[in-house]
Amino acid sequence: MIPPVANRFVAGEGPAGALEHVRQLNGRDVKAIVNLLGEHYDDREDVDADAREYRELVEDIARSDLEATISVKPTQIGLDLGESVFRENLEEIVETAADRGVFVWIDMEDHTTTDATLDAYEELARAYGGGERSAETRSSSDRWADGGVGVCVQANLKRTRRDVERLADVPGKVRFVKGAYDEPSEIAYTDGEAVNREYEALLEFAFEQFEDGIAVGSHDPAMIERAIELHEEHGTDFEIQMLMGVRNDAQFELAEEYEVYQYVPYGARWKSYFYRRAMERKENLRFALRAVLGR
Repeated sequence: MIPPVANRFVAGEGPAGALEHVRQLNGRDVKAIVNLLGEHYDDREDVDADAREYRELVEDIARSDLEATISVKPTQIGLDLGESVFRENLEEIVETAADRGVFVWIDMEDHTTTDATLDAYEELARAYGGGERSAETRSSSDRWADGGVGVCVQANLKRTRRDVERLADVPGKVRFVKGAYDEPSEIAYTDGEAVNREYEALLEFAFEQFEDGIAVGSHDPAMIERAIELHEEHGTDFEIQMLMGVRNDAQFELAEEYEVYQYVPYGARWKSYFYRRAMERKENLRFALRAVLGR
């Protein structure tokens, strides 16, 4: 059972708790990206079990009529066992989701997974990204309601500008984040100011060149404000994505005017995820300490 101290960041150990959290979010005009916690599996049974749970989660979302997508980590569904295992499981998840009208995000992990992740995304987005209705006949609010595929890119990687140029005409959605992995300096920007400059430059390019929507995955008020300015300048559809438990009040406030998604993790492997969230920001750590100390 997840202790109360972790409930701020993790929506339970099973899908029922996660979907109830989504229902509460939807009541406040915030949508959800549901993620089953897990990564770097080296056992095929674990891989296939999580892939099966994702397919079942898609069915649950479709039946419940919730405003929710799912997000999958490549090493969770087989990339460490081989690219063919990853592709097989991912395609089955995306095919199930496309049939049920549920959008699928492919998370990005460390730099060793980037090529395999982007290759899989591009192939599946071209196969499943468009849906039956064209972009012209869909409103921004239901643009992704008939399925589709998205991927995450990380501003701290020096290769990302080239990757984003490649993805500009792919019929899917791209989530822009600063990057949370400790990457070597020869391939990544390690200075915070440099990462911020790169993130802003990527947003500027995307709002000018992308036609299928942009996801701004950031808690940084300056970057969110810049995205809003670019949206007003170019008219490009975008959404704001934040983590469960981080700047919740800001999420609800932004949702009054913009499309906001909360990343909602759940599952038995919650301890390591909670530890990362608690250590990321002083505010999170203070929250955890107050809860433990009963203050």
